[in-house]
Amino acid sequence: MFFVYILRSSANPSKTYVGFTADLEVRLREHNSGRNPFTAKFLPWDLEAYVACRSRKTAISLEKYFKSGSGVAFWKKRLSGQAPEGPPKPLA
Repeated sequence: MFFVYILRSSANPSKTYVGFTADLEVRLREHNSGRNPFTAKFLPWDLEAYVACRSRKTAISLEKYFKSGSGVAFWKKRLSGQAPEGPPKPLA
Protein backbone atom coordinates (compact mmCIF):
# COMPACT_ATOMS: atom_id res chain seq x y z
CA MET A 1 0.00 0.00 0.00
CA PHE A 2 0.98 3.59 -0.63
CA PHE A 3 -0.44 6.55 1.23
CA VAL A 4 -1.09 10.13 0.18
CA TYR A 5 -1.18 12.23 3.33
CA ILE A 6 -1.97 15.74 4.43
CA LEU A 7 -0.20 17.25 7.42
CA ARG A 8 -1.11 20.40 9.33
CA SER A 9 1.35 22.33 11.48
CA SER A 10 0.32 22.55 15.14
CA ALA A 11 2.48 25.65 15.58
CA ASN A 12 1.08 27.39 12.50
CA PRO A 13 -2.28 25.80 11.47
CA SER A 14 -2.36 27.71 8.18
CA LYS A 15 0.61 25.60 6.99
CA THR A 16 -0.10 22.25 5.37
CA TYR A 17 2.00 19.67 3.57
CA VAL A 18 0.98 16.97 1.08
CA GLY A 19 3.15 13.93 0.39
CA PHE A 20 3.11 10.21 -0.31
CA THR A 21 4.83 7.25 1.30
CA ALA A 22 4.74 3.49 1.72
CA ASP A 23 5.10 3.79 5.53
CA LEU A 24 2.93 6.49 7.03
CA GLU A 25 4.09 6.15 10.65
CA VAL A 26 7.79 6.35 9.76
CA ARG A 27 7.20 9.30 7.43
CA LEU A 28 5.29 11.26 10.08
CA ARG A 29 8.14 10.67 12.56
CA GLU A 30 10.61 11.91 9.93
CA HIS A 31 8.61 15.11 9.41
CA ASN A 32 8.38 15.71 13.17
CA SER A 33 12.10 15.04 13.70
CA GLY A 34 13.01 17.91 11.35
CA ARG A 35 14.63 15.65 8.72
CA ASN A 36 12.56 17.18 5.90
CA PRO A 37 13.76 20.71 5.02
CA PHE A 38 10.31 21.73 3.76
CA THR A 39 8.56 20.88 7.04
CA ALA A 40 11.32 21.46 9.63
CA LYS A 41 10.47 25.09 10.37
CA PHE A 42 6.80 24.45 11.20
CA LEU A 43 7.14 21.60 13.73
CA PRO A 44 5.22 19.76 15.07
CA TRP A 45 2.95 18.26 12.41
CA ASP A 46 -0.36 16.47 12.86
CA LEU A 47 -1.85 14.03 10.39
CA GLU A 48 -4.93 15.72 8.93
CA ALA A 49 -5.98 12.99 6.49
CA TYR A 50 -4.65 10.18 4.33
CA VAL A 51 -5.77 8.06 1.40
CA ALA A 52 -4.52 4.51 0.83
CA CYS A 53 -3.68 3.50 -2.76
CA ARG A 54 -2.77 0.09 -4.12
CA SER A 55 -0.22 1.34 -6.61
CA ARG A 56 2.66 3.78 -6.37
CA LYS A 57 1.62 5.34 -9.67
CA THR A 58 -1.88 6.10 -8.36
CA ALA A 59 -0.46 7.60 -5.16
CA ILE A 60 1.90 9.87 -7.10
CA SER A 61 -0.95 11.03 -9.35
CA LEU A 62 -3.20 11.73 -6.35
CA GLU A 63 -0.42 13.61 -4.56
CA LYS A 64 0.07 15.77 -7.67
CA TYR A 65 -3.68 16.44 -7.83
CA PHE A 66 -3.86 17.32 -4.11
CA LYS A 67 -1.14 19.93 -4.72
CA SER A 68 -3.08 21.56 -7.58
CA GLY A 69 -5.60 24.37 -7.07
CA SER A 70 -8.66 22.17 -7.56
CA GLY A 71 -7.07 19.40 -5.49
CA VAL A 72 -6.45 21.76 -2.56
CA ALA A 73 -10.09 22.93 -2.76
CA PHE A 74 -11.24 19.30 -2.83
CA TRP A 75 -9.31 18.10 0.21
CA LYS A 76 -10.03 21.24 2.21
CA LYS A 77 -13.75 20.72 1.64
CA ARG A 78 -13.97 16.92 1.73
CA LEU A 79 -11.08 15.70 3.88
CA SER A 80 -10.36 18.47 6.38
CA GLY A 81 -13.73 20.13 6.80
CA GLN A 82 -12.30 23.50 5.80
CA ALA A 83 -14.08 25.53 3.17
CA PRO A 84 -12.00 26.65 0.19
CA GLU A 85 -10.69 30.20 0.47
CA GLY A 86 -12.69 33.03 -0.98
CA PRO A 87 -16.42 33.69 -1.34
CA PRO A 88 -18.66 31.20 -3.14
CA LYS A 89 -19.09 31.89 -6.84
CA PRO A 90 -22.59 32.76 -8.09
CA LEU A 91 -24.41 30.12 -10.15
CA ALA A 92 -25.74 32.62 -12.71
